[in-house]
Amino acid sequence: MRTFFGQLLGFKRGAWEMVASVLIALGVIMLMQPFVLSLFTYSFIVTLVGTVMFVIVSHFPE
Repeated sequence: MRTFFGQLLGFKRGAWEMVASVLIALGVIMLMQPFVLSLFTYSFIVTLVGTVMFVIVSHFPE
């Protein structure tokens, strides 16, 4: 069994999908927080990058 970073370097789908999902969740959390304006400002970009990344990595091999 390969490690998480080994799967990232080997471009395996599971690890990269997890990274993309974390980016999407981070973007939504950034969007919903009311305290730091810079986090709110970049929340859409982070969510968009995570979504596009998820679409791309869904074509990676298992």
